[in-house]
Amino acid sequence: MMPIRRTVAAIAAAVLVSTLTLIQPATADDDEVAPTVGPLVFADEFDLPAGSPPDPTKWRHDIGGNGWGNAEHQYYTDSTDNIAHDGNGNLVITARQGNPGNYDCWYGKCEYTSGKITTAQTFNHAYGTYEARIKLPRGQGIWPAWWMLGDNFGDVGWPNSGEIDIMENIGREPGTVHGTVHGPGYSGGGGIGNGYTLPNGQEFADDFHVFKLEWAPGSLTWYVDGNQFFHLTPGGVGGNQWVFDHPFFMILNLAVGGEWPGYPDGSTQFPQTMVIDYIRVNALDGDGGGNAGQIVGVGGRCVDVAWGDSADGTQVQLANCSGNVAQNWNFASDGTVRALGKCLDVSGGSTADGARVQLWTCNGSGAQQWVHTGAGDLVNPQADKCLEATDPSGADGTPLRLWTCTGHANQKWTRA
Repeated sequence: MMPIRRTVAAIAAAVLVSTLTLIQPATADDDEVAPTVGPLVFADEFDLPAGSPPDPTKWRHDIGGNGWGNAEHQYYTDSTDNIAHDGNGNLVITARQGNPGNYDCWYGKCEYTSGKITTAQTFNHAYGTYEARIKLPRGQGIWPAWWMLGDNFGDVGWPNSGEIDIMENIGREPGTVHGTVHGPGYSGGGGIGNGYTLPNGQEFADDFHVFKLEWAPGSLTWYVDGNQFFHLTPGGVGGNQWVFDHPFFMILNLAVGGEWPGYPDGSTQFPQTMVIDYIRVNALDGDGGGNAGQIVGVGGRCVDVAWGDSADGTQVQLANCSGNVAQNWNFASDGTVRALGKCLDVSGGSTADGARVQLWTCNGSGAQQWVHTGAGDLVNPQADKCLEATDPSGADGTPLRLWTCTGHANQKWTRA
C-alpha cells in the first residue's frame, strides 16, 4: 500500500511537493501499558442545525485548488454545499462533480469541489486519546482522511513538523484504511504505517466505524472499532528523529484524485460524502487530573490563551467566556495548570511583582507550579505570589501577571 502525504498549504504559503508513502513495518512493544484516559479537552458532537457550517470556535476552512502537493483535482470551498451539518448529529463533507463557482485550480478549472477544515487556529494538543466515528465515501479516486500536523509546521515545514495520519482511505480499497506517520528521513516514499481491513468483505462506506489514536510520550497506537492494527515507538523510525512529542492540530478533508488514489473514472458516482458523527480528544491522565474546565476571574471573564495560539510565550489573558478550548484548563496531578497541551508559566521563572504569565511547554519547573487555595487565590509557590489580572476591572483582553497576594478581586479565581 502506498499512501501519499497531505499538506496544509494554507498554513505556510508554499505548496509542499511529496511522493508516494510506502507502508513499512514498525516495532511494537507488547509490554507497553496503554495510556490512561484523562479529561476531555476537545469535543465536537456536530449537533448544530441542518445547513449550519462547521463551528468556527473549533474549525477553520482550508480553501484552495493548488493540488495540495498531491496533484489532487478538487477545489476546497467554504460553501455549505461542500461542508455542513445535517441536523441529525453529523457533519457532512461532500465532494461534488462540476465547478459552479468557476474556481481555478493549479492545472486550470477544477473538476470537483469539496471541503477541508482544520483546528490549526483553535486547538493544538500533545498526547491523549483521539477518537472519531465516521462513515466513509466510496468510489475510484475518492480520498477521505482524518489526520494531524505539528503546530510548528509554519516554522519548520514538512516533514520536520511531523504528520500523523489517523485514518486515510482510497476508494479502490473500500474495506481498508491506513494509519501512517511522516517525519524527517521517513516522509513521502518512506512514510511508516500499516493498514486495517474489515472482515468478511465489508466496506467502510456501508456503516459508521470508530477510528482511534492513543498517543503518549514515545508511543502511537492506532485502532479501528477497538481493534489495534499499528503501534509505533521511536525505535520504529529507522534511527531517524522522532517528532511526535509536541502539540499537533487536526484536519478533516475529502480529496478527489491524486497520485496515490488515482482519479475518478466512469464507475465513480457523485456526490460522495464523508459523514462525521463525533470527534473527541481526551488528555492523558495526569495531563489534567480529571479537573478540566474554565477559570473565571474578575468581571466574570475567563482565563484565556490569546487567539488560541499554542506557541511558547503566548499571552494568557482574560476574555469573554466562550467555552473555547483556549479556555479549557486542566489542573494536573503534578501541580501544573494546562491548556492546549502546554502549561501556565511565569516568564523567565521570575518571582518579581509584575512578572508576565504565559503559555509554555511543560518542563517541570517551579515557574509552572500552582496551588488553588480555598480563598480563591491561584498561587505560584516558588514566588509565594498570586495570579493577578493587570486591569482591576477585568476588561476583555486584560493580560495576567504575578503579584504579591493582596486579597483583591482581581486575584480571585473560581473553576467552572
